[in-house]
Amino acid sequence: MVEQMLVEKRVGEQSIVLDKRAVLLAPSTVAGPKESLGPLAGCFDRCYDDIILKEKSFERAECHMLEESCFLAMGKAGLSPEEVDYFFSGDLLNQNISASFCARKLAIPFFGIFNACSTLCESMCLGGMMIEGGFAKHILFAVSSHNCSAERQYRFPTEYGSQRPGYAQWTVTGAGAALLGSSGEGPRLESLTPGRIVDTGLIKDPYDMGSAMASAAAHTIYTHLSDLQRDPSYYDLIITGDLGGVGKKLNEDILERNGVRIAPNYADCGMLIYHPHQQVDAGASGCACSALGFFGYFYPKMLKKELHRILLVATGSLHSPTTYLQGESMPAIAHAVSLEMN
Repeated sequence: MVEQMLVEKRVGEQSIVLDKRAVLLAPSTVAGPKESLGPLAGCFDRCYDDIILKEKSFERAECHMLEESCFLAMGKAGLSPEEVDYFFSGDLLNQNISASFCARKLAIPFFGIFNACSTLCESMCLGGMMIEGGFAKHILFAVSSHNCSAERQYRFPTEYGSQRPGYAQWTVTGAGAALLGSSGEGPRLESLTPGRIVDTGLIKDPYDMGSAMASAAAHTIYTHLSDLQRDPSYYDLIITGDLGGVGKKLNEDILERNGVRIAPNYADCGMLIYHPHQQVDAGASGCACSALGFFGYFYPKMLKKELHRILLVATGSLHSPTTYLQGESMPAIAHAVSLEMN
């Protein structure tokens, strides 16, 4: 019997079909100063004009935003921390410190996860399966990133004033949180395609994340459509997390070479967060990029039934400062979540 259930839920190479029990509820968004001047500023719950939020460090400011987004989401859902079964969270910093310190304050059973900028959809995949399996009624998940904390860890401190190449992306300062519930009004998780690591072996430049992640995005999108025997037109919109201008075009090209054209209904959150005049080179990146883009802009459109079906594909480059200095190439991953508004 158990074997039969596994066969029914697993589809094709690596996808999972859910029974539409997991509902996406009460998303919240907290944005930093640069993001609060961008085209989506009116979509965010909280906007700050101070990069350090009057905290003692950039890392503490990031944790502040993550905590705030979690409490905002629970407040919208009318839930206290005691009514939430599990907390899934991750960020870009070593040892997931923003997520761990936030979990310390929430005191909810905690799963700290890391898949770089794809962590949002990784959380949704894992949470959706827990709801589906009957292991939880309410799961809180959240992600964060901060331009100054990430740049200091992965490249150069912003105070150093290093020159950035045109294909670089700007790490989003912000946080986003939401709940998955076993009931409620909102988009339901219809299917999931957890990603596989894709590494061409060619990309070693930590500024060139769009190129590294594009192959992973294309692989997951192609696999999802193949597993479920769908055309891209099945979705009102296919959204990638943070490929930026370079990665978005490369993703389209790879898929077209494999007979899949997504351009007519395709958007990338990395291209939506900032205005061109904000000098962010190839666009936005960071865990908070897909959270601010999807929760702030696209989720309300689903509630209004302007969009009925979305395939959200969060992307992540899984390099570290150590692997970069050792000359390793940059492995990447992309997780896909299909959301439907009945």
